[in-house]
Formats: sequence, structure tokens, C-alpha cells
Amino acid sequence: MKAINTKYPEFNMRRVLWLIYQPYKWLIFAPLLGLSAAFFSIVAVILVYLISPKAGNKISSVGWSRFSSAITPMTVKVKGRENIDNKQSYVVISNHQSHFDIFVVAGWLQMDLKWVMKKELRKVPFVGWACEKLEFIIIDRTNRQKAIESLQSAKDKIVNGTGVMFFPEGTRSKDGEIGQFKKGAFKMALDLKLPILPITIKGTRKILASGSFNLIPGHAEMIIHKPIPTTGMSDENLFELIDLSRNIISDEFYKK
Repeated sequence: MKAINTKYPEFNMRRVLWLIYQPYKWLIFAPLLGLSAAFFSIVAVILVYLISPKAGNKISSVGWSRFSSAITPMTVKVKGRENIDNKQSYVVISNHQSHFDIFVVAGWLQMDLKWVMKKELRKVPFVGWACEKLEFIIIDRTNRQKAIESLQSAKDKIVNGTGVMFFPEGTRSKDGEIGQFKKGAFKMALDLKLPILPITIKGTRKILASGSFNLIPGHAEMIIHKPIPTTGMSDENLFELIDLSRNIISDEFYKK
């Protein structure tokens, strides 16, 4: 019979790596994240004035997202890129598990996007200022009428390959499950007669869960599904469209 070693506790490599990562997270990652946010925000605004909002968005969003992912580090795998027509505008939707979902989409989708963001983010130093100059859609979630007006005023910007990005759950998942989808994204798709581009993001919750500061390196995956056409649909098809989109995203998310 094999003797049991009771003198020394079992060596846990994952615990050791986690402990080593903690000073890196606070002393290196956090300052670099803040400084890079300021840097890329300034770059974005300069490019807006020198070239166009599209140029500012593409360079700054991709640059900051990939830089932030590299210093985490987070690796990203993309599937289904062939489902995107670069000349087509889309209403893009995705499940929302973590702040890092933003880095995944902005850094690897390779599409000019107007993001729908809550007005509180306008107060974030540098970032909120840049988002306003990039013509992102800032909504007041406490005032439904104002939120609708913000979406209505943004419609003329969603043309010529520029898409609009929604997290239709409205916020990050608290328990890791996919929540119910709100109507805003789907109403806009129907009004503009634009196809919906569903995206499933996996793995980001393990990197940084909602409400947590327990950041750890990891791997994320983005699956780009085939677009859902809205041609011939009306408001009567709204809930049908919501259910179809959520099922497509959920089926991939829960796939083993």
C-alpha cells in the first residue's frame, strides 16, 4: 500500500500562478490599462478631426482592445468570419458575460461599429469623451423616451457597412447564464430593414466575471453566426425575431 504523505500539503500550481499574477495585475496591468485608455482616446479624437469618425473608431478601438488583451493576456479565436459582408450594415448582437466582451468584439470583429452605451459611461475620463466624438449611441436607461430618441437619431449613421452593436441582455450576466433579450436592437433592425448578425462569446467570464476584480489570463472564443434577414418582417415579427436570435446565440454558448 502506498504511504500517504501527511507532512507536506499537496502542491497546487494553479494557486501559485494565481498568487504570482496578483502583483502584476495591480502594479502593471491596471496602470497600463488606464494609460492606454487615455492614449487611444486621444488618438481617436485626433483622427476624428483629421480624417473621419470611422478612421478614429477603427484604429483606436482595435488598438486599445488588442493591447488590453495582450497585457492580460487574453487570446481570442474567431469562427465564422466568412458570414460577414463588409459592404453590408448590420445590427450586431451578442451575449454579455464580462467587460472583456467589448475587447473581443472591438478588437477582432473587424467592423466599423457604433456602440450602444449607457450614459453613465460618458463620465469615464477620456473614454466617454472619445465615445461621444466617435458618434456612439449614448442612451439614458432611466428614461425610456429619451433612450428611444437616441436610437432614432442614430439611424442615419448605420449605412455603408457601418453597423450598430447591442448587448441585448442590457447588462453583464450575474450568474453566467444568458438572460432575456430586450427589444431595442430588434426594433431598430426592423425599422431600418437591416439583417441581424448574432455573435456568441465564450470564455470571458472566466477571465473577469461581472462584479469581480479577480482578473486572470485566459482564452476567449467569438462565433459569428449567419445573418438573420429582416426583409418582409414587421413589428408583428418582433418577438419571433428575438426568440430566434437568442436561441442561435444560446445553442452555441451552451454547446460542450
